[in-house]
Amino acid sequence: MLGSSGLLFLLVLCGQSLSQKVKPYFIEDINKDVDTTNLRIVSGWEATPGQHPHHAALRMVDPTGGVFACGGSIVHREWVITAAHCVAGRITVVIRAGVTNLTTPEYISESTEWYNYPTYDDTRPNLVQPNDISLLRLHRPVVFTRYLQPIRVQSSADAFRNYDGLTVYASGHGRLWTNGATPEVLNWVYLRAVANPTCALNFGTLITPNAICARFFNVTSQSTCQGDSGGPLVHVDPQGVPILIGVTSFVAGGEFGCHSGFPAGFIRPGPFHDWFYRVSGVDFENLDHDEVTEEPEPETTTSPPTTVTPEPEEEEESGEDSEEDSEEDPDLSELLKKLEVKVKVKVKVNKFKLKKKVHVKKRIPARSH
Repeated sequence: MLGSSGLLFLLVLCGQSLSQKVKPYFIEDINKDVDTTNLRIVSGWEATPGQHPHHAALRMVDPTGGVFACGGSIVHREWVITAAHCVAGRITVVIRAGVTNLTTPEYISESTEWYNYPTYDDTRPNLVQPNDISLLRLHRPVVFTRYLQPIRVQSSADAFRNYDGLTVYASGHGRLWTNGATPEVLNWVYLRAVANPTCALNFGTLITPNAICARFFNVTSQSTCQGDSGGPLVHVDPQGVPILIGVTSFVAGGEFGCHSGFPAGFIRPGPFHDWFYRVSGVDFENLDHDEVTEEPEPETTTSPPTTVTPEPEEEEESGEDSEEDSEEDPDLSELLKKLEVKVKVKVKVNKFKLKKKVHVKKRIPARSH
């Protein structure tokens, strides 16, 4: 997740050409054998309350009782967009929203209802796949506050837009990869978007029109490597409105890792509006977000400290699941007791006659480019 634009083809980082093919890994699978307990979102900043009001922290439970972490984006009172690989094979998800510190969320609830895009193979969740996107339904609708707000979803018109060189940012609670728990405070970092043809030099056919890539903003260590999979990649439009343009999916793996200077991959939500509507009955593209604010927006910005990174100027357009110790989280410990996950899980059928967590492999193609 590291970026630059004009000199893209001239850069050589860590002795490796940026045109080199690299194997994609899910973020949570990077450096599993390395002690990186002091790392999270790198060269970023701790968020202030209300700065990223759309960010959701997800904790998934699998059939053995294992607990895993991901991120997501609140896009509606009842819906979260996240990565399909985050929820594939899980039995329940705990959602914290309106969250800067994990211990004091505006909202916390449990869900057992999510829908992975039909072309995503749930039986192979460890394989990096295209269309790694999911809709998660909130059983208890959120109440919007100054600290909890939905984010606008990339429009169909901008679904395949070239963001090359534009400033974007990502947020995540990060993870202490091997010998620690998830950091409590939300972090965020500036990145630069990378054109799909450039990104495809590294990741090949995985970079479909439904993907978008980003790299560091101005320091090669800037990364969301230890941020949550499924979390948001955001671009601010000319009117100052944050737009969800990507869902965190994968990074360069093998000997390289996410700090190597290679781009990271995200899934664009814009191409999926037809499918979103079929699943949810909600037109995310035409929501009137002006009517959802119950309290004034906080006077915060996404500008980093000027002593470290100057606030980006207005730009012209250029045409791991980390297993956690459930004993450290009282909410999850209580949830596991309640679920008795080692006994059985009740599966309900939704109004579309699709079993929750069991995704019918009906092919619903994404909008073509």
